[in-house]
Order: sequence, then structure tokens, then C-alpha cells
Amino acid sequence: MTVECTRLPSGLTVVTENMPHLESVALGVWIKSGSRDETTSEHGIAHLLEHMAFKGTVKRSARQIAEEIENVGGEVNAATSVETTSYYARLLKDHVPLAIDILADILTNSVLDETELHREKHVILQEIGAAMDTPDDVVFDKFSSTAFRDQTIGRSILGTPETVQSFTPDQIRQYLNRNYTADKMIIVAAGAVEHEALVRLVEDRFSGIKSVAETKSEAPEAQYTGGEYREKRDLMDVQLLIGFEGRAYHARDFYASQILANVLGGGMSSRLFQEVREHRGLCYSVYALHWGFSDSGVFGIHAATGQEDIPELIPVILDELRKVADNVDPSEIERARAQFRAGLLMAHESPAARASQIARQMLLYGRPIPTDELMERLSNITPQRLTDLSGRLFFDTPVTLSAVGPLDNLMSLEDIGSGLSAGGVRRAAAG
Repeated sequence: MTVECTRLPSGLTVVTENMPHLESVALGVWIKSGSRDETTSEHGIAHLLEHMAFKGTVKRSARQIAEEIENVGGEVNAATSVETTSYYARLLKDHVPLAIDILADILTNSVLDETELHREKHVILQEIGAAMDTPDDVVFDKFSSTAFRDQTIGRSILGTPETVQSFTPDQIRQYLNRNYTADKMIIVAAGAVEHEALVRLVEDRFSGIKSVAETKSEAPEAQYTGGEYREKRDLMDVQLLIGFEGRAYHARDFYASQILANVLGGGMSSRLFQEVREHRGLCYSVYALHWGFSDSGVFGIHAATGQEDIPELIPVILDELRKVADNVDPSEIERARAQFRAGLLMAHESPAARASQIARQMLLYGRPIPTDELMERLSNITPQRLTDLSGRLFFDTPVTLSAVGPLDNLMSLEDIGSGLSAGGVRRAAAG
């Protein structure tokens, strides 16, 4: 399988990977713009635009968009994240021209009808309500807004009921014209696709996309703050997230942070799962995560447990953080590398996963990254490098705490920070 890449005169980039023996294609448009690119008054508009793109164009109604793709057995959808937005389809190879036509249509000819906008606002208000009723959604949203206080990077992607209800078609068009330009777009297809044929289709159907925005705006640089959010609710479990500043995609320690998250809480063999779940039975779910952004990141430990287990659970988690800063066994790194490699190679067996993987690499690094190159980067991660990284992550940056549920037994943020700082002092003295 070979990845082919063509940059059109407009600045739009087309990338394909032909996957022999498949009859289907996964393709989409990925845009280097998300909720972080909103202004203060636009909170939630990136997500609303993603919804409105499917609500009618100059030549298709909302129903026709859905029917045309489903009449050929395909599917189409979209997603908004902090730094990207994607519109994608999956269908049989004979219908790639239809998919490109529909994607181009919704991105260049959306009418943003007032009636449809009013209806879709109501749908998003229901989505916001559902998220607020879901404690594990709340704990992650509040974690982000606490870690990056008063910044667009930390805001909920959905917006608020007040901001969503305030948007007009003109505001949506302004955001679209500022962010949906060829220099920010990547079109990726994986599966039974022929590169030159796709390039010709894209050249024809996306000719109306502006090369660059008339007025450019850069999202402010992220400033990790740390802090805490507590929300008492009458629940069976406490949703808990303890975190620290992570590493940006381009930082030297990004992949080391991914491996560290795996070692700590990436699976059933990880330290946290074995100690917290298997050995002590303190909770049903516990895992570690590392999210990278273009200029920062977050490293976190999530757990869901009963309030009676909180006084024991948090010291155990802190103890595991101190232990990983003291020692990492080479076998743990090898296991994490094996899981990483398996995930990369398994993506090659799914056109949808592979298209998403290539798009992410193109947006972040400007080129597709061969699996061998990624594995070579991981091969340079040593136990000493992980212990050093752990010390800097857990002892040198402010703690972020987000918790939802019955919280009477939850220790203070100061006590959590003191526990880690004391561990750091002991580690340094021992060394």
C-alpha cells in the first residue's frame, strides 16, 4: 500500500492510499479548525456549523443529502474537536464521485436557512442537556476548562445554551469564511481508490473553495493553569479526574508521554488497573490518558468509584505516580510499544481508521508518517527517559482536579499536590 499526495494550486491537499482487494472507500475532508478557533462570542459555533452543513444546500435539501448517500448503501457524518473538524463518508468504490459531490456541496453551497437553524439549535440544546446529565461527560468538560482556565482551548465544544441560541446565519458564514479555506483543508481517501481520478474530482468540485481567508486570526497560545472543579451530585459513583500539563504533538516528549500513559493505565496489565482494580478492588474503571494539542497537552488519570473508597483510592493513585517516577521496567515499555504498533497496523485493515490516521498526520506534521518511522521514534524511549518525564509531569506542574458526585470524602487539591511534592522530594533525595 502506497500513500500518494497532491497539492493543488489552490492549496488544497489530496491524499490517498489504495488498499488492494477492498470494494469500499472511506474518504473525507479534514479542516485544521475547531472550537479553539472561535472568538469569545462564537462559543459553540464550530459545532453548530458542522450540524448546519447537512441541513440543505443550493441544490439539495437536508433530506436529499441523506437519501442520496443512503440510496447507494453509504453513510456520511461529521465531527468537531478542539483543533479540527471533519466531514466524511464511507461507501462502495463506484460511488466515490457522489461522495465528493455531496461533501463539496455541503461545504461550499450550504444555505444556512433560518428555519433549519432554529430547529438545529433546539437539537444542540438537547445535546447540551444530555451531556450535562452525564457525569463522565461533565467531569471531562470541567477538567479541560479548569486546566486551561478562561481560554477557548478549554471550553466545551458544544457551547452554552445562551451562545447557541444567539447565533445568526451571518455569524456562521463569517466563521466559515475565516476557517474553511483550501490552505487549511486535507481531503483523504483510503480503500479502493485511484489517486489521479480522485484529484480530478476534487479539482472540479472544490474549485469554489477560497485559497486563504481574507482576514486571518490565530488562536491564542495555550496557558495551562491547573486548579480544581468540584460538583456535588447525588450519584452512586464519584467521577474523578486528576491531571497535569501534557506535551504538544511536536514536543520531544509527546510519544514518551503516550507510552507513559500506557504503562500507567493503558490496559488490563497496566499498573493502575492491576493495583487499583485487581489487587484492591477500589473501582470498576481506572485508566490514564494523554491528549496532545498543537502547543500544549494534558495527562490525566480517570477513575469512577464509590465515595467510601475515595480516601484509599487517591493515595494509591498518587503512590503509583511516585513509583513510576522512580522506576520503569523495560518490559513495560516493550509491552506499550507492542500495543502501539498493533494499533497502527490494525488501522491499515480499516479504510475508515486509515483515512483518519493519515488525515491526522497530515494536519499535524504536513506529511504521512510511515509506521516504521513511528516505531523508530518509540524505540528511543528508555526507562530513564520515562522516569525523568514522570518527575517533570507529576512534580513540576500544577495539579488539575475535576470531580462530580458525592464528594464529602475527597481530599483537598492542596493535599493532593503536597502528596506529590513530598514524593518528589523523597525521589530526589534517594537518587
